[in-house]
Amino acid sequence: MTRKINNSYALGQSNAPTTGGDMLKTRTDGTLVWEEVDGTDYIPVTNSTGDRGIFAGHFTSVDTIDYITISSTGNGSDFGDLNLGRRSAGACSNGSRGLIGAGAYGGSTEINAIDYITISTTGDASDFGDLTVARHSRGALSDGLKGLWAGGGDSEINTIDYVAVATTGDAADFGDLTVARAYLAGLSDGTKGVFGGHTNGGSTVIDYVTVATTGDASDFGDLTVARGYIQACEGNGRGIFAAGYDGSRLNTIDYITVASTGDAADFGDLTLARNGGAAASNITRGVFAGGSDGSAVNTMDYVTIASTGDASDFGDLSSTNYRPAGTAGD
Repeated sequence: MTRKINNSYALGQSNAPTTGGDMLKTRTDGTLVWEEVDGTDYIPVTNSTGDRGIFAGHFTSVDTIDYITISSTGNGSDFGDLNLGRRSAGACSNGSRGLIGAGAYGGSTEINAIDYITISTTGDASDFGDLTVARHSRGALSDGLKGLWAGGGDSEINTIDYVAVATTGDAADFGDLTVARAYLAGLSDGTKGVFGGHTNGGSTVIDYVTVATTGDASDFGDLTVARGYIQACEGNGRGIFAAGYDGSRLNTIDYITVASTGDAADFGDLTLARNGGAAASNITRGVFAGGSDGSAVNTMDYVTIASTGDASDFGDLSSTNYRPAGTAGD
């Protein structure tokens, strides 16, 4: 059996064998689905990701980038440097290219710069373009085609920006969140983009958008605990929100089913209560890195996304790191 993409095998390479037995098609709303070759059923395409986790930026505004192999435990290694050092950026990827956008440096100078890296090779980041609004502590996600940044900033905006990940250039307006806020996190299953968290535990709000189209966000449901400074990742249709701050640092892990709307449920606990970390996943495993338990930590925890339960120790970042950005690819 082989998979076809738009009636051609493996991106147009004649008779290139792949796995499965379906055809990748683009629906009229722009979303990608697997269509059964001998039927009409649709199976949503899972968001592009990979086994290399990336954690970029640092609270001291240095330009550090760490990487890990998500499927194995161990410590972080040096990947290269950001084009512009920052903290509180948002990161996303299309599986091969990683984008790190927004953030702050120095005392509290907000920036709109987007950097990009090729995840499979180590090295320094390059300039991609600019967001429409300079801000820090926003949520970011990608469906594999578009990269989105939502909310953020000292002024707690509701702006959602987007770019085409495979090209360089400035971002355009996507729409608005249901509630203006900062210190949120984003995840996507390849069709729906979800943003959860609110500054300092201001609310339990979770929003969602259809990433292939532009427009304002809609209400998804609620987190189990109102909190901000949160981390998020996704695997096989399950979204994970971890850690955070509601006046106290939390070890809470929540989960949602991305394809449906509804309130989050309890998944388990991190090994350490903290806020301001970052997350990355390879679809099977989610890794939660860095943050603060009162002081910056280098702790990395992991969970198996398909099951519930408490997190286990993964290893350590190359340095203690508060408010990095996380993504994954190959």
